[in-house]
Amino acid sequence: MAQISLSEAERTFIIHGIQDNCRSDGRSCEDYRHMDLETDVVSNTSGSARIRLANTDVLVGIKAEIGVPLPERPSEGRLEFFVDCSANATPEFEGRGGEGLALDISNTLSKAYDNPSSLDLESLCILPKEQCWILYVDILLLECGGNLFDVASFAVKAALHNTCIPNVSLHRGEDGETQLDLSDDPFDVKRLDIKQTPSIVTVSKIGHYHIVDASMTEEECCLARLMVGITEEGTVTAMRKSGLGSLHPDSLYEMIETGKKVGKDINKTLYKRLLEEEKLGQNKRKVGFLG
Repeated sequence: MAQISLSEAERTFIIHGIQDNCRSDGRSCEDYRHMDLETDVVSNTSGSARIRLANTDVLVGIKAEIGVPLPERPSEGRLEFFVDCSANATPEFEGRGGEGLALDISNTLSKAYDNPSSLDLESLCILPKEQCWILYVDILLLECGGNLFDVASFAVKAALHNTCIPNVSLHRGEDGETQLDLSDDPFDVKRLDIKQTPSIVTVSKIGHYHIVDASMTEEECCLARLMVGITEEGTVTAMRKSGLGSLHPDSLYEMIETGKKVGKDINKTLYKRLLEEEKLGQNKRKVGFLG
């Protein structure tokens, strides 16, 4: 992740502001920065979305392809996450510099979605043990301004909402084998129910207090952080701790509760915004270089 240098005076200013529940940009400890959301921004995908949170910019494209179910889950489809850290986001991503971060994000998202209550994977099954839909989720980090895990999860949720999967009909061929017919009607598609899909909320421990949506300067002051996958109902689907600092059990409990509280609100707000944008259709406003 991109690193910046802070003086001791700057660190003290940030920590004292958090203690007074007034961060350097005027937010409280549980506030997110302004977010811009777009869906259906990449034409050759089954679904796509772009989210910009302050200076963090993430683009997600989803491609639905037919494959074979996993032996341990013969009646379910699956999601596969791939993360690409663009060298334009920060010079530190040049070459193989972003591979570690990309693996961390993809593993965290895979764990968050590996929950039967998050997404109905059985609806992605076409023929048990033989054919299913595999959703390849490609995440591109365009710009880094802090809080990458959260923004990536928001963009994935928005892209899943935008995903259209062709309806499939089964019939027996002359040789007795089952054949698949994919509809080529752009309106004869299946949509995913993303209402209970998780969003990741990163709770950062700074001094004796914790915050959400840390900026890059705040991340430099962070002792430890907790990534929590939260659904709209407050179900915790995944949890991951990072950073060199330790967490007292009381602090850990408080951070989880903060993550659940903020996660429920952010999921409701995001889902509401997705429905509003969907109603706009072709009249929705395009922003950024994809406009």
